Amino acid sequence: MIKIGILGAGAWGKTLGHLLQNNHHQVSFYSRHLEIELQDVIKNCQILVSAVSMAGVLPLVDQIKLLSLDPNLILVTATKGLDLASGMTASQLWRKALPNQAIAVLSGPNLSQEILAGLPCATVVASSSDLAAQKVQNVFASRNFRVYTNDDPLGVELGGTLKNVIAIAVGVCDGLKLGANAKAALTTRALVEIIRVGVNFGAQPQTFWGLSGLGDLLATCNSKLSRNYRVGYGLAEGKTLEQVLSEIEGTAEGINTAKVLVHWADQHQVAVPICRYVHRLLQAEISPQQAVEGLMERELKAELINRPII
Repeated sequence: MIKIGILGAGAWGKTLGHLLQNNHHQVSFYSRHLEIELQDVIKNCQILVSAVSMAGVLPLVDQIKLLSLDPNLILVTATKGLDLASGMTASQLWRKALPNQAIAVLSGPNLSQEILAGLPCATVVASSSDLAAQKVQNVFASRNFRVYTNDDPLGVELGGTLKNVIAIAVGVCDGLKLGANAKAALTTRALVEIIRVGVNFGAQPQTFWGLSGLGDLLATCNSKLSRNYRVGYGLAEGKTLEQVLSEIEGTAEGINTAKVLVHWADQHQVAVPICRYVHRLLQAEISPQQAVEGLMERELKAELINRPII
């Protein structure tokens, strides 16, 4: 049994805490809504898990970098998003603030409600430190929660982050009842787009064929438990974004990610047609039907499966 601190007491933080408590670890939660000091949660921790929304990462980073951390403490980030101001991932923000700390990324096809129901699933823990990844793997692994390790933390993180934008697109597809053919085509071309972005970010392309890329994409795009999927589905039903968000508990990170990603793509001249139409839809510049028409009417091209995706 070891002491583990969890930053964030939302649905995802509570789910991770549930897994760890079932593995007989001592778990403490920190949230601005709880009457406990951050320093008390961190004290004697061997692992600190950040499970806050993307908007909450930077304020936490600013607090924690002022505290005295055990040099052996491993920080695990389980946030899927991009920072609005810098375009950085959560792990990049943590790494910038804590350059000497071991940092790992946890991501995969992990819908909270299914995990809490005891249904089997798998996830990935990625770190540049093999020892850190293996320690986190052993701490989280259980009968119903299989954990793999990976040495590409940026790729693992981006897989979980970028699929949120695609889940909105697939939600639109299902909401418009466009059929299985359209959904399969959209998901497949979306994976190409995710890999293209990931490689330009500096990630390894093969990472996106794993659990945090293709796996998370399939889970999020095929479940109404996904907040991002529900955003797209609601827009396709004719609801406004404000109406959809009022019906969803928690944060749909794909909304913010789409905005940051399109800005980044413009700066780096990377083609992101699906994400761009999702962003325009979220900004109410086009209707769901116009987004579909725009994608279908793009210039014809070769699929280029056997060539590098750039």
